[in-house]
Amino acid sequence: MREAGAWYAGGVTQMHATIESVLDPHTDALVGEWLTLKEVAARLDVKHSRIKQLLAERKLLAVRREGQLMVPAAFIRNGQVIKGLSGTLTVLSDSGFDDVETLRWLFTADDTLPGTPVQALSENRGTEVRRRAQALAF
Repeated sequence: MREAGAWYAGGVTQMHATIESVLDPHTDALVGEWLTLKEVAARLDVKHSRIKQLLAERKLLAVRREGQLMVPAAFIRNGQVIKGLSGTLTVLSDSGFDDVETLRWLFTADDTLPGTPVQALSENRGTEVRRRAQALAF
């Protein structure tokens, strides 16, 4: 994995293909259901290139699993990326979380929400989730 703020010479799609966190079995189990990028494109009714753009803009998060980039199915609801995901991804990234740490945090139960942060996002409680994510930076 590259250091935060380090310069990268490759294109965006090359960057996502080569700079990735290693998905551990615990986080894999927390997430549960995964979608390929092709499946995400179908659920969002967009072209594959749009999914790559969403990944590059950190509006969506994918990790390499079983040899291909995959997205947690919970990030897609009613044909859209769940509201508040992008802002939460940004806050966690700014706090120094890598992609796997971000997934682990999003899919780990938090009694103060209640439920998991990703469940709270899907229930339109993004402000609560981002507050907790921002508190991690301190």
